[in-house]
Amino acid sequence: MRASKFYIATRKEAPAEAELLSHQLLVRAGMVRLLGSGLYTIMPLGLRVLKKIEMIIRDELNDTGCIELLMPAIQPADLWKESGRWEEFGPQMLKIKDRHEREFCFGPTHEEVITDIIRKEINSYKQLPINLYQIQMKFRDEIRPRFGVMRAREFLMKDSYSFHTNFDCLKETYQKMFKAYESIFEKIGLEFRAVSADNGTIGGDASHEFHVLADSGEDVLVYDEHSDFAANIELAKDHPDIKKFKTCRGIEVGHIFQLGTKYSEKMSANFIAEDGTSKPVIMGCYGIGVSRIVAATIEQSHDEKGIVFPPSIAPFEVIITPIGYDKSTAVKNYADKLYDDLIKQGFDVLLDDRGLRPGVMFSEADLIGIPHRITVGEKTISENKYEYKNRSEQDSSITNLHELLTKLNS
Repeated sequence: MRASKFYIATRKEAPAEAELLSHQLLVRAGMVRLLGSGLYTIMPLGLRVLKKIEMIIRDELNDTGCIELLMPAIQPADLWKESGRWEEFGPQMLKIKDRHEREFCFGPTHEEVITDIIRKEINSYKQLPINLYQIQMKFRDEIRPRFGVMRAREFLMKDSYSFHTNFDCLKETYQKMFKAYESIFEKIGLEFRAVSADNGTIGGDASHEFHVLADSGEDVLVYDEHSDFAANIELAKDHPDIKKFKTCRGIEVGHIFQLGTKYSEKMSANFIAEDGTSKPVIMGCYGIGVSRIVAATIEQSHDEKGIVFPPSIAPFEVIITPIGYDKSTAVKNYADKLYDDLIKQGFDVLLDDRGLRPGVMFSEADLIGIPHRITVGEKTISENKYEYKNRSEQDSSITNLHELLTKLNS
């Protein structure tokens, strides 16, 4: 991508209302723009980050055997009244009416919708197990939206739902999803911890949260250095040895549940078992806050210059910053060739061809968190070399093409 053909709109100052550093940097880097309370437009740079996170999630879930679908964001009230959650969910649910005065909500989650699909589509044990997922916008009417996309009212979420004939099958899938979540967060490049958690309004028999470790996290996590015990403090506060299970802070980015028959019994989602009897399907559900991952990553990985994205989700892997691109034909030709070569090698490259001053280019590249910066100037091209700078390191180095490709591939 050439910067002159893309839209980059960085800012020197953060908005006054931005409390968290991730909120400040997302606005300054031109990745989000506020539309209204808790509502954000995802700008082109931010969308590239979201799409890369989505790709990692899709690849892992597809390998695990999950199947993608897309459900409506607007849901009829009748389904929620059937499950008993129309009133239970509380004021977080945005309730609306159509022109015929029929009640709907903007979906905060999709347990009711997916259960309705299954009761209409699945009738035999031979069709189970099945695990369906979507990546879609949700809406929860937070009383006080804050922290940018960390606690927005509209947010992008991956939610998946599994259906089983028995609890052993559910537990097997639950463990597969647990491992898939670990793999997703590892591939993104996050430092995280999985902890036992409270089921909340989703309900069910057991659940785990996945937290990105960050000092700014809203949740307090309790863990024991000498065992595998780890839990959200809300679940562990009554544990007899709590004063001993250390604490850290985390940002919740994923939550998985063993739902059991909470929804299938209330909504009559049954299947014919092998013995010919009718039984309720047994469910699990598994969520990931896709847009929240962006903010959580920044809270965990930044410096005084800006964002330090892991290469897996950075808006671009490499930026080429030519000095005098608009003034030197030699620099222009050299930078263009390098750009074409890296594209052919499969790298995701941004060529800053806007003719900006070096300091401006470097500051902007650091702010938006591009992992690898390659500078081309008349001095380096006379030696057939490049200046290379890793975003997470202090110093740059002069290198030839072979060494450069080795650094990028590593």
